Amino acid sequence: MWFNLLAMKHKFNNVSLVGKFQSADGTETVLELARFLRERGIEPWIEQGTAGDIGKAVDGFVTATYEEVADKADLVVVVGGDGTLLGAARRLGERAVPLVGVNLGRLGFLTDLSRVNACQKLGEILDGHYQAESRVMLDAEVMRDGSRIFHTLALNDVVVNRGELGRMIELELTVDDVFVYHLRSDGMIVATPTGSTAYALAANGPILHPGVGGVALVPLCPHALTARPITLPDSCRIEIVLMPPHDARIHFDGVTYCDIRAGDLLRIVRSSLEVRLLHPEGYGYFAMLREKLHWGAAVLRP
Repeated sequence: MWFNLLAMKHKFNNVSLVGKFQSADGTETVLELARFLRERGIEPWIEQGTAGDIGKAVDGFVTATYEEVADKADLVVVVGGDGTLLGAARRLGERAVPLVGVNLGRLGFLTDLSRVNACQKLGEILDGHYQAESRVMLDAEVMRDGSRIFHTLALNDVVVNRGELGRMIELELTVDDVFVYHLRSDGMIVATPTGSTAYALAANGPILHPGVGGVALVPLCPHALTARPITLPDSCRIEIVLMPPHDARIHFDGVTYCDIRAGDLLRIVRSSLEVRLLHPEGYGYFAMLREKLHWGAAVLRP
C-alpha cells in the first residue's frame, strides 16, 4: 500500500525547522512557524545553517546542527522548494525523520503545504490529521580500478552527463550482470518514482507513481533514436561504465557531483533507507499532478 495511514498517530514533541537560504519569504515563514509552534507549547529547533542565514531574528530560539536534528527531532518542517527538501532528506535519510514541506518554489511536487495556510495545516498534522508515506532512495557508488571513490544517496535521480564537453559520451549499460547496450548520448538519467517528475520528465521519461517499485532509465539526447526510456524493477543492480576517451560528471539529486574518467563504473541499487513524508489529510497524488502539470487546463481558442 502506497500510503501508510498510521494506526497510532505519532506525538511530535521535538519539531525542527529547515529553511531555504537567502530567501526573504523563507526567513519570514520560518519565524512565523517557530512562533506558532511556541504558542502550541512546542519549543522549536531551527537548523544551524538556517539560523545563521536568518540572523539576529532567531535570538531566543534553540538552534541545532543537522546531526542534532537527526538524533532528536520527531518532525522536520522544510520551508523552501523541492530542492530544499531534497537536501534535508539526504542529510536526514539515515534516521528516517518525518518531513513536511512548505512550498516557496515554483512547482513543489514534494513540498505540498502552501505558505498561506502553513500554520493551519501544520497544526492539523500535529493533531494527528495526516497521511504518511515512504519514498525509496537510490544507493550509488563510483568505482575506479576496483576501489570505491565516491558513495552517496539520491532521492530524485542520478544523472551521468558529458560535463563541460561539447560532444557526446559513450556509456556501457549492464543490469544484473546482463549487458544491455552501448549508448552514445549526452548522458543518462536514473530516476526513482519521486524523481520521475523532475529532470527525467523534461527528457521525455515516464511518470512513475510513487507506489510503483521501479527505476526509470532515460537517455539524454541519444545518437540512436531507438534508445528509449525503460523502467526496471527497483530490485535490479544497474551498472554504467564510461567508455574511452572522454571524461564526464555524475550529479546526485542536483546537490552533489563526482567527476569521472574513462573506465570508471557507476553502480546503483535501491537503498535500504527510505524518506518519510507527511501530507495533510485530503492529499491526492493525481490532484497534485493535475495542479502542477496543468492537466485539464482550458484550451485558449482564438
